[in-house]
Amino acid sequence: MAVRQIEVRGACEHNLKNVSIDIPLGKLSVVTGLSGSGKSSLAFDTIYVEGQRRYVESLSAYARQFLQNLQKPNVEQITGLPPTIAIEQRKGSANPRSTVATITEIYDYLRLLYARAGTPHCWQCGKPITQQTPQQIVDHIRLTGDGCRVMVLSPLVRGRKGSHKDVLQALKREGYVRVRIDGDVVETREIKELSHKNRKHTIEAIIDRLQLKNGSKTRLTEAVEAALRLGNGLVIAAVERNNKWVETTYSENYACLDCNLSFEELEPRMFSFNSPYGACPTCDGLGTKLELDPDLIIPDRTKSIADGAVDAWRKGGKRMAIHYHYILKDFCKDYKVDENLPVEKLTQRQRDILLYGDPEGKHGAGFEGVIPNLDRRFHNTDSEYVKQRIHEYMSVLPCPDCKGARLRPEALAVRVSDLTIRELTGLTVLNALEFMTKLTLDAEGQAIAAPIRTEVLKRLQFMRDVGLGYLTLDRTSGSLSGGEAQRIRLASQVGSGLVGVCYVLDEPTIGLHQRDNERLLNTLIKMRDIGNTVIVVEHDEDVIRAADYLVDVGPGAGIHGGQIIAAGTVEEVMNRPESLTGQYLCGTEFIPIPENRRKTRTRGEVLRITGAKTNNLKNVSAVFPLGTLIAVTGVSGSGKSTLINETLYKALARNLNHAKDRPGEYKTLHGLDHVDKVIDIDQSPIGKTPRSNPATYTGIFDEIRKLFAQVPEAKMRGYKPGRFSFNVKGGRCEHCQGAGEMRIEMHFLPDVFVTCEQCKGLRYNRETLEVKYKGLNIADVLKMSINDACHFFKNVPTLRQGLVTLADVGLGYLALGQSSTTLSGGEAQRVKLAAELAKKSTGRTVYIMDEPTTGLHFADIKRLLDVLMRLVNRGNTIIVIEHNLDVIKSADWIVDMGPEGGDGGGTVVAYGTPEDVAMCKESHTGRYLKKILGKRVGK
Repeated sequence: MAVRQIEVRGACEHNLKNVSIDIPLGKLSVVTGLSGSGKSSLAFDTIYVEGQRRYVESLSAYARQFLQNLQKPNVEQITGLPPTIAIEQRKGSANPRSTVATITEIYDYLRLLYARAGTPHCWQCGKPITQQTPQQIVDHIRLTGDGCRVMVLSPLVRGRKGSHKDVLQALKREGYVRVRIDGDVVETREIKELSHKNRKHTIEAIIDRLQLKNGSKTRLTEAVEAALRLGNGLVIAAVERNNKWVETTYSENYACLDCNLSFEELEPRMFSFNSPYGACPTCDGLGTKLELDPDLIIPDRTKSIADGAVDAWRKGGKRMAIHYHYILKDFCKDYKVDENLPVEKLTQRQRDILLYGDPEGKHGAGFEGVIPNLDRRFHNTDSEYVKQRIHEYMSVLPCPDCKGARLRPEALAVRVSDLTIRELTGLTVLNALEFMTKLTLDAEGQAIAAPIRTEVLKRLQFMRDVGLGYLTLDRTSGSLSGGEAQRIRLASQVGSGLVGVCYVLDEPTIGLHQRDNERLLNTLIKMRDIGNTVIVVEHDEDVIRAADYLVDVGPGAGIHGGQIIAAGTVEEVMNRPESLTGQYLCGTEFIPIPENRRKTRTRGEVLRITGAKTNNLKNVSAVFPLGTLIAVTGVSGSGKSTLINETLYKALARNLNHAKDRPGEYKTLHGLDHVDKVIDIDQSPIGKTPRSNPATYTGIFDEIRKLFAQVPEAKMRGYKPGRFSFNVKGGRCEHCQGAGEMRIEMHFLPDVFVTCEQCKGLRYNRETLEVKYKGLNIADVLKMSINDACHFFKNVPTLRQGLVTLADVGLGYLALGQSSTTLSGGEAQRVKLAAELAKKSTGRTVYIMDEPTTGLHFADIKRLLDVLMRLVNRGNTIIVIEHNLDVIKSADWIVDMGPEGGDGGGTVVAYGTPEDVAMCKESHTGRYLKKILGKRVGK
C-alpha cells in the first residue's frame, strides 16, 4: 500500500522536543506558531534538509564533490518523503548583474528571440542593416587605409574553449603560413594544438599582408574574398596607423552603407550583459559607474561660492583651501560671476563651467573645473588618504555610454516589433505580457518565436498571478524584498512543471496586500492540485484558513517551544483551547482597536514632502504628522518603498545625519526643524559572522565584560574587560580562536563541526573561566536566556534596561550569546528595535520600519505594537510600511498609495485616520479596513 503521508518521528533539531507528526501528501499544509517556536526547524531544517540530503546521497561520489552537502538533521526517522524544494523568504541576490528577467530565465529566451528573429539596425543612423559585398568591403579598406600597411584576417574561432587541433591542421593543409591566436601572430608549423583547452581562444587566419598603393587593389580583393570564404562571411582588416594596428570587422551579411559600420552575425551571447561579446565596454555590463557626483560636490546650492558652496575644495588642509580660494576668485573674475550669489541662481553655463571646466578660457589659460580637477587627482595620486577623501564625493551613476542599458550599441540596435531588448526588459510584467501576447512577425519569425513565446508567457502569467505585475523585468534582484524574491523563485519553479514534489515555502505572503493574497493562494492550490505537496510556514490568516492541514507549534518560543500543540483541520485547531493560534482564529484572543487616536497636526508639527518623482511616483506630496504612529499602505508596487525608503528616509538622513546616499527626486521637504535624527530599522542581519550575537549588537556584552573585570579575582589577576572577549587574544581559547567549535572539511561529504577539545565549546581558556560572578563564569552567562539574564542582573542598572527591552520585544527566549546567523529577519529587526529603545531618546526621532510584522504571530504583533506605542508616547514618530491590518487599524495616520502597482500606482489615494481611509471608495486598503472597523465607519 502506497504511503500517503510524510511521517516524522523523533525530530530534535534546534529547539524541537522529540517531535513526531504525520503530514499528508498532496495537500496544502500550513505550519504556524509564535516566532521562534520551531516552525522553520520542523519544515526547513528537518523535512527539507533530509529530502535534499537523500537526493545528494543518491549521486555518485564524483558528482557530490561539486554540490553543497547537507548534514543529517537530528531526527530518528522520516518516511514517505518525496523530493523536496525549498523556496525561502530571503532578500534577492546582491549581484548587480542579477535581474528579474535573469532569475526567471525570461532573459535567456529573449536573447534567443532577438538573435534569431530580430532585425538589426544601424546604431548611428537607425536605418536597417544591409549586406556588404566584397567590393564594398575592399573600397572601404582602401578609403580608410590608403598608403598604410594592411593585414587581412579571417576569423575562424571566436571565444570558444578547446584545443582546436582540427582547425590548425586544416590551415596547414591549405597552405596558410601564419595564424593569429589570442592576439599573437605565430607560424602554423610551430603549433600543433592549443595547450590550454579550458580557456576561451580566438583564432584568425592571416590571409595576406600588404601595403595599400596603386596596383594593390586586385591583390586586396583576392585576399578579402578568400577571407570571406574561409570565415563564413566575416573578414577583419587591421590597418597600421602611427605604429598602432586599428582593426575593423566587416560582414558579408550585415552593414550600414551610409555610416560605414559593419555588424557581425546575431548570436544570443551578443545580447548578454554578462558576456564580453555583449556587455558595454565602458561599464562591463553593469549599467552604472562610480562617478563624481555634482550634488555631493556642491551639497547646498543655496550657498554662494564665497560662503563655501564648493564643499570638495574646502577640505584638505589650510594651504589647499587657500590655493582653491584664489582659483575660485579668478573664476568669478574671468566669467563675471558674483561670488556672493547662491549657486542655484547662477546661469546654467556658469554652473557647467564651474563643475566641468572651460579648456579654452580667456587668454588660452582656461578653467579646469571642479570635477576634472578631482578626477585627475583621484587617478594620479598615490595617497590613499586623498583617494578616500575624493571618494566621498562619488556616487554610482548611470554609465555615460550605454545610459544604464548595459549592452553594446550593436545589440541595442536590434529590434523585434520595433522594440529593442533594453526597451522590452524595461517594461513591467503586465506590459511585457501584453507585448508578447500581441507579438506579430513574418512567417519565418513566427515559427522561430512560437516556442520561445510559450515559455516566456508561462512565466509572465505566473508573476502576474502572484501579484508581481508591477515589477519591471530589468529590476535588479538586490532591490527586491524578501517576499518579492521568493515569489519570483516560485515563478521559475512553476515554469519547470514538476509534479510529485514537496515544496517548502517560507511566508510567501510577505509584501503582499490583502487584495493579492487570493491570487497567491490560487497558485499554491494549483501546485497542490497537479500532484505536489505544499508545506507553507505562514502567519497570514487567509493562508491559515485555506490550509487542508494546520500544524500549530509552541506553546512558547525558544526553549519554551518546540512542541506540536495542535494538528488537523483549521476547525479542529480552533477547538483546541491550548492552541494560541486557534484562539486568535476563533476570536477568543484579538488585537483591540485603539479607543482614542493621537491628535494629528498638533501645532503644525508635520513632515511634508512635495514633488516626489522617483520610479513610478507621480509628483507625490504627502504629510506625516509628527509624534504619531503612521502606516504607509497600498498594493505591492504602488510606490510605498520608493516614497519612504528611497526618498523620505534618504532625504532626512542626508539633512540630519549627513549621509552620503542620494535621495530620490523631490521638490521640497518641510518640518526638519521639528526632528533631530532619523533611524531606519530594517531586517538585514545584525552581523555576518557567528561571533555576532544579541549581546554584542546591543552593547550589553561590553557591560558584562566590565562587570567581570570588577570581580576581586579579576582585579587580583590584573584582568581588564578585554580578557573576557572571545574575539581577541588573551582570554579566549586559542585552539578554536574563540569559536567554540572546529570545522573539518570532508571533501565530498558534508563539513563536520566538532566541539573544541581544549575548551569543550566554552570559547575561553581555563584561567578566564576561573573568574566568576555570583557563581557563574562568562561562558555560563552567554548561554543564559535573556529572560533568565533579566533576573540574574536585576540589581545592575547598566544591564537591566537593555535586557528588559530585549524581553519586551518578545526575544526573551534567545540566548545572550546566540549567533546572529541563526536569527530570522524578524528577530534581527526586533534586536535593532530593542537597541534603539534602550537608548535615551530626545523625543524628536523619526523611526522608519519596513514590514516589522514579518515572521510574527498574532500574539507577537500584539506585543510589537505595545513596544511601538511606547516609542511614540515618548514623542517620537514611527513610520511603518505595512500590509498587516492589525497594525494599520492601530495607526494614528495612514498614507495609502496606489491605486494599483507599477505604472498604475505612484499617487496618494487616501490619507488620514484609519476611519478616514476606510471611507475612501478608491482605496483597496480602505475596503478591507471597513470590514474591521465596522461601526466606527457607519457599517
